[in-house]
Amino acid sequence: MNSNLSRRSIIKGVLAGTAALGIPGSFSAYASENDFLKKESGMLKGNINHSVARWCFSDFDIETLCIEAQKIGIKGIDLVGPKDWPMLKKYGLESAMCNGAEINLVDGFNNPKFHETLIQNYSEMIPLVAEAGYTNLICFSGNRRNITDEDGWNNCVLGLQKLIPLAEKHNVILVMELLNSKIDHPDYQCDRTSWGVELAKRLKSENFKLLYDIYHMQIDEGDIIRTIKYNHQYIAHYHTAGVPGRNEIDETQELNYNAIMKAIHETGFKGFVAQEFMPKNTDKLTSLKKAISICDI
Repeated sequence: MNSNLSRRSIIKGVLAGTAALGIPGSFSAYASENDFLKKESGMLKGNINHSVARWCFSDFDIETLCIEAQKIGIKGIDLVGPKDWPMLKKYGLESAMCNGAEINLVDGFNNPKFHETLIQNYSEMIPLVAEAGYTNLICFSGNRRNITDEDGWNNCVLGLQKLIPLAEKHNVILVMELLNSKIDHPDYQCDRTSWGVELAKRLKSENFKLLYDIYHMQIDEGDIIRTIKYNHQYIAHYHTAGVPGRNEIDETQELNYNAIMKAIHETGFKGFVAQEFMPKNTDKLTSLKKAISICDI
């Protein structure tokens, strides 16, 4: 999330409706010039399935974003609902992480008072995701509101167990996002990998997994590569962004995304890695192309 444009505001809108690229001199730290030129033309290596979060590039209408994503070699768009799926299909792109069933980021499965609404929403959305040929549907723990970890796990299990059979029937994965509670999402409960993994162990279903947001987990726990390698079997999807600031993932921030992508690939991961950063560069597509190149190992 970002102080100027939050995903929360994008989700609210979804729910209401159901250059030639210059190569910076410092780029050599991440990829060779020849590799970069190949990637600019969409010639990616194929080891990482790339996606991009819709809300981060909301300055572009959905068709323009699809066109530009296709040019780069991106295969998916994250965080779009049913109304945008026909446009994605027009350009051969996947809805890599579907949304539209959640209430918001703070009212989630850890609180039983939201279960009735959530179960109804997800019961309606899961078949739509499957019918469209997609797999991942995002969900959230919600804020603690003084709920203990144990009660949070128990409440999430109580709510999600009512949806798991439907998800299994339709081959849809309910994917809970890990968000930091230190800066962007104070009081969010699923703010550590260990918390999400424990929930997955209790649910005991391949149709519940985690969205490992690298930006968020760097802020709240660090130790990114070791954590990914140790817990990869519980992870269905990844998000990126630069730390600090949630901006470009280049040499201006602290994470080595090229090394992180290699670690992800070494786990045998076949899902999507989505760029979810807020570009500071006025030429946002330049930033997106560079991010893809950094992550295309």
